[in-house]
Amino acid sequence: MDFPTDIYTEPSNLDVNTLNCLGPLRALAGIWRGTSGLDVKPKADGPRQQAYVERLELQPIDPQTNGPQLYYGLRYHAHITKPEQVKTYHDQVGYWLWEPATETVIHTLTIPRAQVVIAYGKAKATDTEFEVAASEDDIRSAPFLQHAFRTVSFRMKVTLNADGTWSYDEETVMMIKGAPFHHTDKNTLVKIAEPTPNPLAAQAVAT
Repeated sequence: MDFPTDIYTEPSNLDVNTLNCLGPLRALAGIWRGTSGLDVKPKADGPRQQAYVERLELQPIDPQTNGPQLYYGLRYHAHITKPEQVKTYHDQVGYWLWEPATETVIHTLTIPRAQVVIAYGKAKATDTEFEVAASEDDIRSAPFLQHAFRTVSFRMKVTLNADGTWSYDEETVMMIKGAPFHHTDKNTLVKIAEPTPNPLAAQAVAT
C-alpha cells in the first residue's frame, strides 16, 4: 500500500455525524435480530449443524484518525443462543470500519475463546454486497486453539437485501489433526431498533 510521507497531520474535513459517512456499512447501523441462523461446526464424530438465534447491535462511533488516515465505524456486539435456551452459544465484539479515501472495509472480531481476527475488503460506498477476508497472518489465537483448532483463514460476505434486512455468510477454515475443516455460519437479520447517534453528533444536535 502507498502511505503518505506525513504520518502525523490529521485530516481537517471530519464529519461529526458518523451515520452520514459509513459508505456500504450505513445499512448495518442499528439493533438487529436473526432467527434463521445455521452453524456447521466440528465435532469428534464429524460436522454438526446447529440452529441459532442472534441479537446484534451496531452503534456508530466518533470518527477515528491515525495521523492522516480517517475511519468511520460501528462498534458491535453479537449475542447468540440456541433456540429456546438462555445460555450463551456465541459472544462476539468488535468494529466494522470504513475508510472512504481507499474504499476499504475492515472487520475486527474478538471472541471469548481467546481469539482475535482482522479481516479486510474493498467496496464502493453504494455497494449492496461486499466481502472481507483474513489470512492466517491476520488471526491470533491462544495456545490451545493454535494447537487443536488452528484457524488459517476467515471470509465473510455481507448482502444488503431490498426489504431492509441483511444477510451474512461466513467461512472459517481450521486445521484439525492435520486436515482442513470448513466451519460455516449464516443468518438473515431484521432491524428491531434504530442506531443511537455517536457522541459528537449527539452533542452537535444538543447545542
